[in-house]
Amino acid sequence: MKKKILAVAMAACMVLSVAACGQKKEATGTQEQSTVAAAPAGETIKVGVINNMPSESGYRTANDADLRATFTKENGYDATFVNKDNNADMITEAKKMITDGVDYLLLSAAESAGWDETLKEAQKQGVKVICFDRKLDCSEDLYEAAIISDMDKEGETAVNWLKDQKLDKYDIVSIQGQPGSAAALGRQKALTAQCDADANWTLVGDTASEKWDEKDAETYVESLIAKGTKFNVIYAHNDGLAKGAVAALDAHNITHGVGKDVIVMGFDCNKFALRELQAGNWNYDGQCNPFQASYIVDVIKKLEAGEKLADKTIIMTELGFDATKITEDDITKYGLGEDPGVLKK
Repeated sequence: MKKKILAVAMAACMVLSVAACGQKKEATGTQEQSTVAAAPAGETIKVGVINNMPSESGYRTANDADLRATFTKENGYDATFVNKDNNADMITEAKKMITDGVDYLLLSAAESAGWDETLKEAQKQGVKVICFDRKLDCSEDLYEAAIISDMDKEGETAVNWLKDQKLDKYDIVSIQGQPGSAAALGRQKALTAQCDADANWTLVGDTASEKWDEKDAETYVESLIAKGTKFNVIYAHNDGLAKGAVAALDAHNITHGVGKDVIVMGFDCNKFALRELQAGNWNYDGQCNPFQASYIVDVIKKLEAGEKLADKTIIMTELGFDATKITEDDITKYGLGEDPGVLKK
């Protein structure tokens, strides 16, 4: 495989600089689409991009579109894109890309475990692996960099917000996404720990949706209502799951939102979800930044120039939004997808 170790000037206005220090780096940019796209000048870089299905969520749609808009022929890349919703299919496609001789394998795995053999083969063939969106459960020696959200911190931020609501008792329904995914594991970790530590916190319902399916959430909450399960918090691991849960509440005339019977929490910051916060119909939404392509380009530029990264883990700063504090500017700046406009309370 032809490798291109070039001495190049870094593009101006990079979104991220990997500084020479031994600490994890936090990116401080806002959730705006990648603007630094061009590959190092002179040669085409061959990349294989393996990602989850864009239909999974508004977050994933934005993430997929950002990558496809960045890794183009015009920007100096020969890119192959594959979207799958399970590890087995992803591993099969990754092996094909390695055999095909890509220079870089860009990977957002459906599940964090099970990649060691494939990554060892990539390393043997001289293919550089860059993880995005999700970190893998493997030795850091097997990949060049991981550009990620801190899912554990997202969960901690959400649970700390929920603590601050100072309810007399917390009867919580947790609706997770794909089992084994970094998002599901991280967002659940702090909640489980809090429920284990405090007798006033109880998980009265806990389920998972393999495909982060809105209908799965609706059906599950319907089943809890039918059984007479009492709850006052919906902790949904993305906005689609929160939306499905709310549909079940509405069908049974159970009030939700600010000052109502049930607190509703979601993640990803879709504009429709932030509008629900603005209207007081939901209570909290956690940010997850999908625009990672420019960070990947920065890493590629440095590797192509022969630079060694000071730290392989690049963490993006993310926020949590409260219905009582969210602003129109927040929705414009951080919201994903189509904007439904101002909603009625």
